Amino acid sequence: MLREQQMKTSYWVVATCLAATTSGFADEFRPIEIKDQELAELRGRYVMPGRIISFGVVMSSTWRNASGDLIGASTSMRLQAATVKPEFYVSTIKHSGKGSSPNSGTGSGTGNVTGGAGLSTSQGITQVTRAAGDDNSSNNKVTINVKEASTATAPVRSRGEALAAGQTITGSNAAGSVAVSETGGGVQVAITASNNQGSSLQQVAQGGLLQNTRLLGNSNVVNNVTRLNVVLDNKSPSAGALGYNLNQLAALRTLGY
Repeated sequence: MLREQQMKTSYWVVATCLAATTSGFADEFRPIEIKDQELAELRGRYVMPGRIISFGVVMSSTWRNASGDLIGASTSMRLQAATVKPEFYVSTIKHSGKGSSPNSGTGSGTGNVTGGAGLSTSQGITQVTRAAGDDNSSNNKVTINVKEASTATAPVRSRGEALAAGQTITGSNAAGSVAVSETGGGVQVAITASNNQGSSLQQVAQGGLLQNTRLLGNSNVVNNVTRLNVVLDNKSPSAGALGYNLNQLAALRTLGY
């Protein structure tokens, strides 16, 4: 009886010591809650300090109607060590078709697409096509090209008009109108098709990429394409780590990026 009581006493002494010890660790390693805003700033980031020697963005948006008329714009930006500040260059695209005028017959779009107000505030890559017509084609595409080089190649003379802060470059023809503007530290290409055929919007800004197409008529062909070009320094001694990083970036292609 006495031995059993001694064993119980020893058990409670050990338990008390463990409780006191673990409570001290619990106070020291208590988890800290991370706010949603902080997580949003970290999401999708992959940093390789000093490895990027050149970075560029090329965007193109076009709209072709049933008559073959084409309206659109392309814009490009290239950033490297010698660049003072990033600057986008814009070229408008216009071609006249040889088909009948979309004003004749059933040329005017009669479809209706509602909603979508939250698309402008989405994060990351957002690609949307909403159609309320027939025989339309829509392509939203993003490509990421990563390569290695010892030095950045000499800058190619940019084509088109430089886009200043707060400026909008426009163009129009029978297919509709296009407006390219600086927004949120990035660039936006917006097309409004004639005869209520629809609209498209492509923008890179505020850490996100949006490609949004609304088709309200028939027989339209819309293309929104963005290409990201990254050049990494291949002179670093950590070649193995570089290969590992490139493999991770290449894996994005299987996801459609």
